Amino acid sequence: MFTGLVERMGTVKRVSRGAGLVLEIAFEPWERPLEAGESVAVNGVCLTVVKFDERRFTADVLRETEERSGLGALRPDEKVNLERALRAGEAMGGHIVQGHVDCRGTVVEKIPRGRDFRLKIRCGRVLAAQSVEKGSITVDGVSLTISAIGEDCLAVDLIPTTARETTLGGKKPGDMVNLEGDVVGKYVAKTVRRSAGLTQEALERAGFI
Repeated sequence: MFTGLVERMGTVKRVSRGAGLVLEIAFEPWERPLEAGESVAVNGVCLTVVKFDERRFTADVLRETEERSGLGALRPDEKVNLERALRAGEAMGGHIVQGHVDCRGTVVEKIPRGRDFRLKIRCGRVLAAQSVEKGSITVDGVSLTISAIGEDCLAVDLIPTTARETTLGGKKPGDMVNLEGDVVGKYVAKTVRRSAGLTQEALERAGFI
């Protein structure tokens, strides 16, 4: 489990495609060294550390993960957001993030708002229907509050620190981002669907599918 508080940015050093996608990522060392088999969120995607040293690690990417996220589009020298899995007893600073990306979103607009700026992101009707204004959303691994929401899009506001210390500060219209909705909202939506006994047509009208 993660909290969506990015600990540092890493740099993609190698993208390998053989039987599957393998990423090698360089990073500034943590005080507590990485361990084989531990989980690290890369742009919000939970990956397992396969090989590592003090400044690099490699991870395999499942086909399912590649299809749902933007990891397959990463290129060498590209920056990525990194967060290690939460340990028992550590502070819960953001919100509950599983590292299981729901879909890819597209930045539609970047709007300056004084020192801050707003990103409008097309997320699709399903994720929009499961989300609420002032609820939580994870964008490329960053825990953010939803400022506004529409039928197939949502908006988030970023403070200067978040823009500076994550990859989101460099996002522009047309860029792809990984999106993970609030897990509580997803369970609520599923419970409502079952309890209401909604038909396929009704679910589509409501935006659930």
